[in-house]
Amino acid sequence: MTARQGLATALLNHAYADDINATPASDTLLINEQSRWLESRGERIIKFGFGQSPFPVYGPAVEALARHADKKAYLPVQGLPALREKVAAFHSELDGTSWLASRVLIAPGSKLLLFALIKALPAADILIPAPAWVSYAPQARLAGQTPIKLPASFDTRWQITPEQLEAHCRGGGSRTRLLILNAPGNPSGLSPEADSQRALAEVARRHGVIVLADEIYGPLTHERAHRAFACDYPEGTVTTSGLSKWCGAGGWRLGVMQVPEALGEEIFARLLGIASETWSSVASPVQEAACVAYQLTPALTQYLDCQRAWLSLIGHWCATRLQAAGVRTHLPDGGFYLFPDFEGYREALSRRGITTSAELTSRLLAETGVALLPGSAFGCDPAQLTVRLAYVDFDGAALLAHPPQHHADPMALPALVKVREGVQAMIEWLP
Repeated sequence: MTARQGLATALLNHAYADDINATPASDTLLINEQSRWLESRGERIIKFGFGQSPFPVYGPAVEALARHADKKAYLPVQGLPALREKVAAFHSELDGTSWLASRVLIAPGSKLLLFALIKALPAADILIPAPAWVSYAPQARLAGQTPIKLPASFDTRWQITPEQLEAHCRGGGSRTRLLILNAPGNPSGLSPEADSQRALAEVARRHGVIVLADEIYGPLTHERAHRAFACDYPEGTVTTSGLSKWCGAGGWRLGVMQVPEALGEEIFARLLGIASETWSSVASPVQEAACVAYQLTPALTQYLDCQRAWLSLIGHWCATRLQAAGVRTHLPDGGFYLFPDFEGYREALSRRGITTSAELTSRLLAETGVALLPGSAFGCDPAQLTVRLAYVDFDGAALLAHPPQHHADPMALPALVKVREGVQAMIEWLP
């Protein structure tokens, strides 16, 4: 058995693990570590599994980090006041919402903020679309809450519908409900249509559902058309974001949260209490650097626009190639993900012994070197032949130097060779 085949088997076993008394490693982090391990053994791996921005960190923020490297003081639990002011101004302008610095909380990554909110609630139903990011349901269980899956489908663009939420609320009891929405979504790369979002917000308002809007990919909406959920439901929407995706600074671990005043002081006090007893504060140099990252200057606008242009071009190229090969794939709205559906190949794949998404990704990795994640990792039925493709295995620094309109055939650039090879390998592997 080759190293790649051994890893494929390990991934398959991990995908099937279902021990409710344990919290296995995050699938996204696992695929990243194991892809690195395979590469260290000389295997050529196309890394479509881990959603890390390939673009360099915003330059002025890097310079600010270096200037403040000697800062060592513990900062306020809520976050540096100057940073909270900048975060509030940034999102108010970018999203057209009303962020208040007094209701902003800074943490080492938005992941901890998501968990803190789930933990801060009284006994609650945590409503999670399927597919959804891999950590929402485990976080709910870790916090002692009840995760409830709301399945979506290709036909609804992997979005839950207002009718689904209405049906759940009418059939449930009086428990607190928290609906988690991620747009543009991971794993789908899609956002709800504006009318659907407004209708969903109205259902949430009518039934008193709190919405956790995970909008970490919002600044990377390809056409600069991100519609924050708080635009439609400001009084009941808690919004999270951070530096990891749009600023290329995942390892810096800085997340932000806005809690509307209408939700009251108790929940905010609970969040601060959880923060004080766990992370204390984000590293001082990182917060100082974030003060620069969150300034909407012409340089930052150019940085964001160039990322959006490249991600849109690459995402649409990948999606159209898969569509042409008979793999159902939506064109992405933002971020750097696709969620292809191989249902059209079910019979042919079954003859190869492939009947689940975990088997599909396992075999693709073993036989082509393309690392993907199965739809089952995101809460989908294991028999659903969906995968998440993170089209990020490219040289972001090389692309950031030149917008795509500067090239006659931008997809032919050497910086994108692994993206081209990875999609082509998937297509050629199909029966």
